[in-house]
Amino acid sequence: MFENMTYTFILQRMLGNVPAGIDKREGSVIYDALAPAALELACFYSKLDMLIDETFADTASREMLIRRAAERGLSPYKATCAIVRGEMTFRENMTAPAVAVNTRFALGELRFKISERISGNAYRLVCEEAGLNGNRTSGELIPLDYIEGLTHASITSLLIPGDDDEDTEHFRRRYFDGLETQSFGGNVADYREKTRAVQGVGAVKVYPAWNGGGTVKLVVSDNGFNVPGVALLNEIRNVMTQTAPIGHSVTVEAVRGTTMNVTARFTLASGWSFADSQPHLLKIADDYFRELSRNWEQLDRVIVRASQLEARLLEAPGIADIANLRMNNSTGNTTLNVDTIPLRGTISHVN
Repeated sequence: MFENMTYTFILQRMLGNVPAGIDKREGSVIYDALAPAALELACFYSKLDMLIDETFADTASREMLIRRAAERGLSPYKATCAIVRGEMTFRENMTAPAVAVNTRFALGELRFKISERISGNAYRLVCEEAGLNGNRTSGELIPLDYIEGLTHASITSLLIPGDDDEDTEHFRRRYFDGLETQSFGGNVADYREKTRAVQGVGAVKVYPAWNGGGTVKLVVSDNGFNVPGVALLNEIRNVMTQTAPIGHSVTVEAVRGTTMNVTARFTLASGWSFADSQPHLLKIADDYFRELSRNWEQLDRVIVRASQLEARLLEAPGIADIANLRMNNSTGNTTLNVDTIPLRGTISHVN
């Protein structure tokens, strides 16, 4: 807004108001008297520009956005700890003991502790470090506390994903969503807000009256924008049982996934083999499909575009050209079914 209010502009305007006949050259008394004031004014206008940006939610920094949102009772979601399933084995002919709550294990630099027994030798463990790092689906656990007869312990699945502090732009969008659509008991905005607040949820579609009056269907993905596990779905169901308005019947379903297997004729750069390039190709496909999955809740159907995928794969190291690209043995774009996201499968080279 005040981009033109530079030091030079301000100084020249001030010198322009000095009566004619007075020496205004650089180094003169009047020039040297006005220059420091012009510099301070230029700094003031710069700060004023920044202040205006911080005043409005669409341009505010994270700190000021949080203060603005607090006026409406909103705050960013805090980082959460991953919850995993751990299984243990004990010496033969030994009755497996009930391992105590808060017994700790190590997996590399991460630490996990038991929160409850699921059944038998299966336990629910909570990562002590909040954030995405704890989202492990497998790994050998080393006990930090003595457990009599224990021979092996490992993580077998991720139950509820942990998450980092809410991203600033995601929080900004949630703030404006709250301005555009007021949430109150039982409307779409209310269900969306309550579902997103559950640890591990990434996106949600709300279908009101999907099976008659009073019925609501929630279709969700996890915070990695993948198909969520049963434990997360059950957690959402528990929340809805406690918070849904009387008379509402809430159905919670997972977004479906379609595995996308890609084949193409890859022309390789000199000195490269397909095996060298394949890890890069897989990561690029992962990133593209995750981008589509991230936007799934705003779309009627996800369209996987062959031209987009091919253009991105061409950026992979060692790839000189691509021809005859097919996804699931079909040419052209692939339009997925409703409430379906793409999952990366294989990428193969064909002659």
